[in-house]
Amino acid sequence: MLLLAEETASTSSFDPFDIMMLLFTIVIAIGLVRLLMERPRKNYFAIGFALVSLAIFLFIDYIMIFEVWLG
Repeated sequence: MLLLAEETASTSSFDPFDIMMLLFTIVIAIGLVRLLMERPRKNYFAIGFALVSLAIFLFIDYIMIFEVWLG
């Protein structure tokens, strides 16, 4: 009986940190757009870093939403 109660308590896979991950992804995307819109001189290192960061965060968000929340 105790195992059944413990198992139902652990079925919730939502973590408040997930919202922070989504917000960080949005902030990185906004920063990347601002870097790409810069006119006179572009910082290519910052653009590359933002692209890699955004790709990693999008991949983590995909796993978080489709494998953990909906899985």
